[in-house]
Amino acid sequence: MQDQDPFSPNRYPTPSRPLLGLTVLVVEDSRFSCDAMRLLCLRSGARIRRADCLRSARRHLQVYRPSVVIIDLGLPDGSGAELIDELNRTAPRVGVILGTSGDDMAESMCMAAGANGFLPKPVHSLAAFQETILKHLPADRQPTGPRPLNDKIIEPDPIAYRDDMAHVADFLGEDLNELTLDYVAQFVTGVARSAGDLELAEAGRALAECRSGKAPSRSHVARIAGMVQERINQRVAI
Repeated sequence: MQDQDPFSPNRYPTPSRPLLGLTVLVVEDSRFSCDAMRLLCLRSGARIRRADCLRSARRHLQVYRPSVVIIDLGLPDGSGAELIDELNRTAPRVGVILGTSGDDMAESMCMAAGANGFLPKPVHSLAAFQETILKHLPADRQPTGPRPLNDKIIEPDPIAYRDDMAHVADFLGEDLNELTLDYVAQFVTGVARSAGDLELAEAGRALAECRSGKAPSRSHVARIAGMVQERINQRVAI
């Protein structure tokens, strides 16, 4: 199972492409957040693979061993902390395991599960992305010579945000059980915050608070459903 791209003409990192030769597996259910990761990897020289749930990630990991795994904590079929713990205990261990989330309280959970580091969402800074990975790589995978700090900010495709809205709409169209409601609340809050959609992020946060207090949530769900449909119909979601 290779962790480098065999088709790259230069598989060694350079100052301008410090992650050249690495394969990054991104376990992320948001297409908007994943598009940000795609652009970050592209500009850093890394090859990216994507899994949108725990089950898909485990299938990927049976086939190949990536250099870096970035795992979102809130996934549709469970917590990303489960996968972090599994990878931390697997030998040989993946070189770099990072957790990511828009929840300010999630970093401690990731680190307790065995992650090397944490990427708080939104992840739009190229410099922060590169530095978080590089500081956990061995010396022979580091670029040599001086490296200019790249302060470029990544802007994901707005269409990917609209895809996320369609994803939420699919869940809202089903019979909503307790687990689905919790998933919708955290997904909406995280992706809306990453996209700068503060109105929808607040609606997601309100639903999450309602769920934590075991209060009736029908009005919050209806509000989110209406806002999601508006964003789908607008065609330009942000």
